[in-house]
Amino acid sequence: MTNWQEMDNKYFMQTMVRDPITIVRGKGMRVWDDNDKEYLDFVNGLAVNCLGHCHPAVADAVAEQSHILMQTSLWYYTLPRLQLGELLVENSCLDKVFLCNSGTEANEGAVKLARRYGVLKLNGAYEVITTNASFHGRSLAMTAASGQIKMHEPFEPMPVGFINVENNDIEAIKAATTDKTCAIMLEPLQAEGGVNEPVGDFLKQVRDWCDSKGILLILDEVQTGIGRLGTLYGYQLYGIEPDIMTLAKGLGGGIPIGALLAKEHASVFGMGDHNATFGGNAVTSAAAYATLKYVLDNNVVENANKVGQYLIDGLKSLQSKYDFVTEVRGRGLLLAMEFDDAIAPEVVLKCLENGLIVNRLRPTAIRMIPPLIITNEDVDEALGILDGVLSGVGK
Repeated sequence: MTNWQEMDNKYFMQTMVRDPITIVRGKGMRVWDDNDKEYLDFVNGLAVNCLGHCHPAVADAVAEQSHILMQTSLWYYTLPRLQLGELLVENSCLDKVFLCNSGTEANEGAVKLARRYGVLKLNGAYEVITTNASFHGRSLAMTAASGQIKMHEPFEPMPVGFINVENNDIEAIKAATTDKTCAIMLEPLQAEGGVNEPVGDFLKQVRDWCDSKGILLILDEVQTGIGRLGTLYGYQLYGIEPDIMTLAKGLGGGIPIGALLAKEHASVFGMGDHNATFGGNAVTSAAAYATLKYVLDNNVVENANKVGQYLIDGLKSLQSKYDFVTEVRGRGLLLAMEFDDAIAPEVVLKCLENGLIVNRLRPTAIRMIPPLIITNEDVDEALGILDGVLSGVGK
């Protein structure tokens, strides 16, 4: 029998610690490994498969489009790209869209757009303020944008133009703002950095500050967008509107795609300023259109909000039962459970042994980012497994 994990070690760069499971197929909320063991998946392709694994709406759109037209480049008009662009703009507060291939690429485009705005409107301002514990991608520039020193140190010197300040601290943002500042870039709720919620009216304060200084507010909604927080976009949850917004992950329902959206006044790219060979690819656009249309037409966001609260309540019940669980946090279906010790790796592995996939967020915390089609019954099953695991931790 093939040892797939040894094959990975032999042929691939080892850039992360993988959980010991080889997934061979998936359907809905569940996946199966190479031994045909079944798992309830609460990691969801890292918040990507918003409609679950291999949802018919997405799979059928990919199959149909792949027999009609795959790739043309942005030199030409294509129907899937145009249809997706219309759906995104008409269902958001933004006015223009650029389609790309990933969240990192969308964030790169957002910063590039903000710098172009700085050249045209702010006397050449180019700096972007971000916050500590933020995560904006793995390219060199987005590594610099991410407010995590551990990401910076292996690749120094970092590209210039990014100022990292304390999260949830409007005074730190004000102090960092200079005549070189063109934008502030935030996640509505920090995902990879710890599932960290904004405190009080922090986001409204930042919006007001940007307005007063004439600079742009970029919201990185790569993980929070497309229903993840129980609203279609995170900005709706916090009562603000961005000048620029980025999307990816859940947008394609499992197919790689990213989007950069901007208000009319911030949409300052001119001819030749930006491009992407695979941007607006016909197949990925068709998949994203099918995903977003299904989300909009089938109360998926409402389900994420309702069942998300049911999951939060269940996790908090476990917190009250186990004194080493110190916090349950998050919104919608982007949730974390914090421990008082570095037991997250053990919890993740024991959950895996018992048929539940959860994410090791850091040594002291696990994350749950299940598909938005989740049911109360799925939650009950997951909570039962997690309860059993927590009862045996350290034993």
